[in-house]
Amino acid sequence: MVETFSDFRAPLYEVKANLFKGLAHPVRIRVLELLSAAPEVSVTEMLAATGLEASHLSQHLMVLRRYHLVTGERRALQMFYSLAYPQVAELLSVARLLLNDMLRTTRDQLESSQEVSRGSAAEASTR
Repeated sequence: MVETFSDFRAPLYEVKANLFKGLAHPVRIRVLELLSAAPEVSVTEMLAATGLEASHLSQHLMVLRRYHLVTGERRALQMFYSLAYPQVAELLSVARLLLNDMLRTTRDQLESSQEVSRGSAAEASTR
């Protein structure tokens, strides 16, 4: 059984790690992004947006429920999901900003490295 947040004696860093385990799959991130963009999303809409088979989506939704990231409500034959906490959308937004900064830094470093390489090559050809 996967540990969630039920052991209140666990150190906070372990509880945080368990939260990130719930986030640790691209499909689950995609589902959470869909739920961040709307108050609720039906399973039918998620299937269309993700292209997953129903059984695979169901497994990911089960993990997200287990980690208390989403809530589900059945209405007639349709199931609707929403974020359990609005902070999940904020977490995804902060992660996006962090990744953009990291990518920008990497791009800048690559450009700088290429300039140094071009300068070294030009210097070597004039010798």
